[in-house]
Formats: sequence, structure tokens, C-alpha cells
Amino acid sequence: MFNRHAVTAASTDTPAAGTPAARVQAASRLRRAALVCLSALALAGCAQPWQQFQTGADESTIVARLGPPRESYDLPNGGKRLMWPTQPMGETTTAADIDASGKIVNVRQVLQPNEFYRAEIGKWTKSDVLVNFGRPVETAYFPLMKRQVWTYRYQEDNVWYMMYSFYFDDQGILRTTQKTPDPLHDPDRRGLF
Repeated sequence: MFNRHAVTAASTDTPAAGTPAARVQAASRLRRAALVCLSALALAGCAQPWQQFQTGADESTIVARLGPPRESYDLPNGGKRLMWPTQPMGETTTAADIDASGKIVNVRQVLQPNEFYRAEIGKWTKSDVLVNFGRPVETAYFPLMKRQVWTYRYQEDNVWYMMYSFYFDDQGILRTTQKTPDPLHDPDRRGLF
């Protein structure tokens, strides 16, 4: 007679309890679970550079940690903005606003949509964009449009690799913005650039 329970038990890949194979499989599951937990803890402890500084701390604390800034801009209130870009290949720029007395006002990552969307069409100039985002990764001039374009590489929602472009008229006034996928991370277009 055909025993359907015997066939079902035999067809599974689970070794019988108490056997050496079952102990190895259980140990393997425990190791995987431990690795997942350790990875989560490691990621939680990895604060981004812009998250590691307190308002009111001395400017020297951020310079000691990140090194000399690659860019520095004067702010209207007598302070300055220090920047540590990862461009041309990276997608972040850490910016620290320092007040006139040398204290940190804030530190943030500026190459992200909520920062880009603050740019005011018809009001901002090249100087405003430079102070807010640093030097662009690319510049171009389109003579038919009479527009100079500055482009920044960034990552949207920590998922999509994008390019954000600012279009200026011949007087240096911001006239439009545009975001597009980053061809550097597009396997179909990588060989074109």
C-alpha cells in the first residue's frame, strides 16, 4: 500500500530532528540571524558626516573630523559656509554654516531635493546656487536657448541616482531647473558618455 505521509516526509529537505545535519542547519540559521542583527547595529551606528556635529560647537571640531573644506563661501550675516563635496563621482556635499564667532549653526547634506527645491526661479543667481550647493559637477552653454546650465549629481530618496540642473540666462538669473537620471548609473547609456 502507498503511504502518502512517508512520501511527504521524504520529499522535504528538512533533516530529521537531532541528526547532525539538523544541528548544522540550525547553526547556519543562527549565524545568518546574528549577521543580520550585527549588520543592522553597524548601520545604525554609522551616522553620516552631517549628523555628527552639535549646534554651537566650535568650527575646529568639524574641520578636525572632516579635514579642511574644499569650498568656503561668505554668508550675509558675517558667517561662512564650509563645504566638503564628494563630486564629481559622489552624490553628497556636506555643508556647515559657521557664525561670525566661529560656532557651528548647522550641518547638513545639501545635494538633495528639499534643498534644491528652495531655489527661486527669477530671483536666485549663479552666486546663490554656488553658495547653496557648491561648484557644479558639469557646466554647459546652450546658445539657441541662451542658457548656461550647472548640473549636480545626487541620489534621490537614497535610491535613484539623478542629476539636478540649474538653467541661467545671460544675466546669471535662474530661469528653470530640471532633474534627470544620472547616465553614469544607467547601464544602457554608460558607454555613451
